[in-house]
Amino acid sequence: MNETLKRGISGAVYIILLLTSILFSTESFFILFGIFLFISIYEFCNLVQINKLIPILFGTFFYTILTAICFYKLETQLVIDEIFNKKIIISFNNNQLNLILLVITLVVSIKCILFLFYDAVLKISTSSKYLYLIGYIILPFVFITKISFGLKSYNPKIIIGLFILIWTNDTFAYIVGKSIGKHKLFERISPKKTIEGFLGGVTFAVLAGFLISKYYIQANYNFSQKSILIWISLAIIVGVMGTIGDLIESKFKRIAGVKDSGKIMPGHGGILDRLDSVIFVAPFVFLFYQILNYVS
Repeated sequence: MNETLKRGISGAVYIILLLTSILFSTESFFILFGIFLFISIYEFCNLVQINKLIPILFGTFFYTILTAICFYKLETQLVIDEIFNKKIIISFNNNQLNLILLVITLVVSIKCILFLFYDAVLKISTSSKYLYLIGYIILPFVFITKISFGLKSYNPKIIIGLFILIWTNDTFAYIVGKSIGKHKLFERISPKKTIEGFLGGVTFAVLAGFLISKYYIQANYNFSQKSILIWISLAIIVGVMGTIGDLIESKFKRIAGVKDSGKIMPGHGGILDRLDSVIFVAPFVFLFYQILNYVS
């Protein structure tokens, strides 16, 4: 089969599966991304050469429990009796849990960014491999499901809008870079990426953010200046952090000496290749929503 045709078919299947699961129900969305997490852990373990079984079991269990705690309003409580003849209940609410997970993820994200500049690194320590596994792979998947809720209930438009921004940024970064790109962005990690392509991707993502806000998110409501600013801000976050996320995965692949993280998507590579931008963007988008919630 022609390589372009193969790539087109697998890409179309991926998009249809993604959109169908997001729009069908909250549960189908959680299940699909649980499967994506399972595959991503498998692929990442291959890249960094660590045992797969324990990370897969831990990641799947962790994702399932956190999803249940955060979205089905289960309370996690520790009851200690007979201390000074009183019952002390220590409860962990969603806000406290979110803050702890977000801090961990952002710290690992910063470590990932610094990792890009470690020219001499040819081997990753065992402790760093597991730290990256938790903060770069597992926790971002939790935040992908969290941001689909925005500030209130499950809203598929939010997550679909986010994917549109990412696809727009990736597509136009490639087109602009291929057309007029001259100055390399990070040549030793990704020789084909250019500064012109990066700026083109962000610019068109901002335009897409404006259109999403006007014709998709606000289609049934009053179009507001606030909505424009929110989605333009999200587009900038996606353009910058999505590009960094792509570079980080490229660094892992370069150290591993492979072109793709996997072969599950003919012509595209692995699931991690398709979601590298999304998983790095997710915690920053969640942080942005929390800031919006605090300000409002």
